[in-house]
Amino acid sequence: MRESARERARLTSNAMKKTILLIICITIFALAHLTAGEAFAARPHLSKDPKVQAARGLLKQRRYTEALELLRPIVRESKGRADRTDVLFLAGLSAIEASRRLPPANVEEITALLDEAIAALRDILITQPGLVRVRLELARAFFYKQEDNLSRQHFDRVLAGKPPKAMVSNINRFLRIMRARRRWNAYFGFSIAPDTNIGAVSDSEVIYIFDLPFRRNNFEGASSGLGFVFWGGFEYQHPLEKRLRLRVGTDISRREYEGSRFDQMTVSLHAGPRWWMSPNTEMSLLASARQRRSGGFVHSHEFGVRYELEHRLTRRIRLSGRASWHERNYERDKHFDGPLLDLALVGSWVLTPTLQVRGGIGYAADNPELLRSRNRSRWGRLGASIALPLGFTVGANAELRTTNYKGSWPPFTPNDVLREDEVRIYSASVFNRGFTAFGFSPQLIVVNEERESNAQLHDYKRTRAELRFVRQF
Repeated sequence: MRESARERARLTSNAMKKTILLIICITIFALAHLTAGEAFAARPHLSKDPKVQAARGLLKQRRYTEALELLRPIVRESKGRADRTDVLFLAGLSAIEASRRLPPANVEEITALLDEAIAALRDILITQPGLVRVRLELARAFFYKQEDNLSRQHFDRVLAGKPPKAMVSNINRFLRIMRARRRWNAYFGFSIAPDTNIGAVSDSEVIYIFDLPFRRNNFEGASSGLGFVFWGGFEYQHPLEKRLRLRVGTDISRREYEGSRFDQMTVSLHAGPRWWMSPNTEMSLLASARQRRSGGFVHSHEFGVRYELEHRLTRRIRLSGRASWHERNYERDKHFDGPLLDLALVGSWVLTPTLQVRGGIGYAADNPELLRSRNRSRWGRLGASIALPLGFTVGANAELRTTNYKGSWPPFTPNDVLREDEVRIYSASVFNRGFTAFGFSPQLIVVNEERESNAQLHDYKRTRAELRFVRQF
C-alpha cells in the first residue's frame, strides 16, 4: 500500500510539473504573440503612408509618372510585407498609364514601363489569384505589350469573375483588336522526360497458343530511360480581305532517348484560308502534310486536309472542333498504307478567375491495307486546373480511349476473336507561379498510362514524368 501511495504521489508530482511547464510555454507564446501584435499594430498600414496617399492623389490627377516615382522606393522597401497589395497595384496602374503617355517611337521606355507593371501585378496574383481588377490590369499590360496570347488568357479569367457590363464591352473591344492585328504566332518548349516503359511494350514473357505456353525469344521487357522532348512552331497570317486571312505555318516535335531506337520526330506543314464568320466564330480549311521519323529513319508521310472551327459559346465557354483526313504512306511497311480520319470536339470552361475545366471527345478511323490493322477509336478527356493562394497551380486530367480492330489477331487472340484495346491515362501537374525565369515556370507533370487488351502481348503499363517550362503571366 505504501509503495502504491508513493507511486501515485510520484505520478501526481510529474503531472504537476508537466502542467506547470505547459502553462509557462503557453504564457511565453501568448506574450510573444501579444508583443508582435502590438508591434504590428504600431506599424501603420502601407496604404496610410503619406507618400502612398500622395501618389493616389497624383493618379486621380493623371500625373502617372510622378505617382510612379513616389511609389517605386516604397515597392522596393516593402518586400515581404503582407500589406503591400495597394502599393503594388497603384505602381502597376501608374506604370501602365505612364507608358500610354509616351510617343510610340519610345519603344524601349514603353516596354520597360509595361514590364514594371507586369512584375508588380504578378506579385499580387501569386498570393491572391482571385483579384479580378488586378488581373484586368495585367491583361491590359500584356495587350499593350502585344503579348496577345497571355492577354487573352487573363481577359478570359476576368470575364469569369462576372464583371459589370461596361467592363465586358471594353474587354470585347480588346479581344476584337487582338484578333484583327494577329499576324505572327510562335511557340516553343522543352522538357526532361523520364519514362518507365519507353516503347510501350508488354511485360508478358509467355504467349499461349492452343493453350500451350511459349516463351518469347530474346525477351527484354520494358525499357526505362531519361528522355528529352522539344517542340515548337510558328504561323503567319496574311490578310486577304477584312474577314479573310491566309494561314501558313509549321510545327515540329522531337523526343530523344539514349540510343536511337525509341527516338521520334514529327514535322508538319499547313496552309489555307481562315474566315471570321462572326465576332464569336471563325473557321479554317487547311492543306496539311506531315512526316514522322522513328529510330532515326523516316517512318511515314501524310498528306490531306484539316478543317478547324472555333466558337465562343458564352463569355466563359469556348468550343473548338477539328476534322482531318490524311492519306498515310509508309516507307517500308507498305501494308499499313491507307487513309486516316480524325474528329475531335474540345471545350474549356473558365468557372472562376482561378478555376478552369477542360474536356473533349473524339473519334478516329484508320483503314490500312492490312485488314487486321483496320480500327476505330473513341476517346474522352476531362481535366481541371486551379490557381491556389500560395502561388501553386495544380491540375489533373483523366482520359479513356477504346479501340476496336476489324480483323482477327491469331495467335494473339483465340478463335478469331477481334482485338479490343482500352487505354486509361491519368495525369497530374503542379508549378509555382512565384518561381519564374524570363517569364517561364518549371512545371512537373506525372502521367500514368495503362492499356488492357484481349490480344496477348499487347497490354502494357507505363509511368512517365516531364519537367517542362511553361510561360506564365
